[in-house]
Amino acid sequence: MDYLPLFHNLKGRNILVIGGGEIALRKVRLVQEASAIITIVAKDFCPDLLEMNARDKEHGCNGLNLITASYEHQHMLDLPNIVMVIAATNDRDLNRLVSEHAQNANILSNVVDDPKFSTVIFPSIVDRSPIQIAISSGGDAPVLVRLLRTRFEALLPAGMSKLGSLAGSFRERVKAKFSNGADRKAFWEEVFYGPIAEQAYANNLDEAERLLAHKLESTDEFKTGEVYLVGGGPGDPDLLTFKALRLMQQADIVLYDRLVSPEVLNLVRRDATRIYVGKTAGDHPVTQDNINQKLVDYALEGNRVVRLKGGDPFIFGRGGEEIETLAEHGIPFQVVPGITAASGCASYAGIPLTHRDHAQSVRFIAGHLRSGKMDLNWPELVQPNQTLVFYMGLNGMETICEQLKQHGLDAQTPAALIEKGTTDRQQVFIGDLNSLPEIVRSAGAKAPTLIIVGHVVSLHDKLAWFNVTETTQ
Repeated sequence: MDYLPLFHNLKGRNILVIGGGEIALRKVRLVQEASAIITIVAKDFCPDLLEMNARDKEHGCNGLNLITASYEHQHMLDLPNIVMVIAATNDRDLNRLVSEHAQNANILSNVVDDPKFSTVIFPSIVDRSPIQIAISSGGDAPVLVRLLRTRFEALLPAGMSKLGSLAGSFRERVKAKFSNGADRKAFWEEVFYGPIAEQAYANNLDEAERLLAHKLESTDEFKTGEVYLVGGGPGDPDLLTFKALRLMQQADIVLYDRLVSPEVLNLVRRDATRIYVGKTAGDHPVTQDNINQKLVDYALEGNRVVRLKGGDPFIFGRGGEEIETLAEHGIPFQVVPGITAASGCASYAGIPLTHRDHAQSVRFIAGHLRSGKMDLNWPELVQPNQTLVFYMGLNGMETICEQLKQHGLDAQTPAALIEKGTTDRQQVFIGDLNSLPEIVRSAGAKAPTLIIVGHVVSLHDKLAWFNVTETTQ
């Protein structure tokens, strides 16, 4: 971490600014919003600074302390209790001299557009006071920072400031009501994700305050045990839904499987308890019944539990079995769909699952071996103009290819295996029913993988767009 993000209280404190142009103006506006006392030293002042000063004095404010002069070290020495100096002139040598004087006096210094000579830098700010977000690249990528700020501005409702202020006014009352920190957290999460928040966002503050007071008075014991079955998608964290991310950030406990990518898992709330319940072929250290019971037990303790699954919970994810158990025990739950591996991996490999000229239907098939066999309705799978997608098929790949050929599918039918699809480790192996097993085994491909069989695979060469250099043929 190059810089430690901090929020400074500048109310009524002295700030010295050297420079009177447009560059200085931007910094002055920021520190003035923080209610600092601002002294500016410059030979000349831009019209906007003069207008700002005149407007403040007209409205009875103290305004700016403007000193028309060339900067001298004495200006810094004469101003008592300075907390920060901003060097904002077009003279780089002067800016660095100002910074040197400040640092020698242990005063925070900011040199505009010269972070190497600054002890503090100004971030890009999303202001929903009392909620504030500061974004910085340490001066390395200012355009990227502006892009991120734009995204945050769009994501945060303008009424977030109203909700933050309302919460602050009730903070002590809530603290007195709930002695247990977990109960307080659960109470506030219900407030921030419910009708009270919506009323605040709509600027109906009286109604929001009424609802919050009623909720506080009517709540004796706050237990919100609930389970969220969340589809984590095929690996790329950008493919998560907004709801998935929101619930992952609320969770007290997260049970995750081996198909959840590290990048997706890193988006779970930092202080949540993470429990690995992954299973591989022939290795089931945590049985499905045990997972089902864990979900029930943790919810009954009042926790918000996320069952985080790779892909989609209802496509070979055993989500149906888990919510059956939850329903039997009266545990409230939600299901958040995820992008299933077939859709995500095929898209990132440039293989459309359906195409007017190649395939008018697609089948998703569990391709794992059981006792060395694969009991599938092979004649039904060998149909024209159909794409076959085999999940969990790496170990049984030879069986899949041989059975399809034996039941009438042409040996030259294009086939692909996608390893770690949608991630920066993605590899795509292209062949046909005859050649694919040897190509994959020679390369040493490892799970997670997905097998696609059908003429749509022939479009890969033309349509591949992601991580093309990693493609193996």
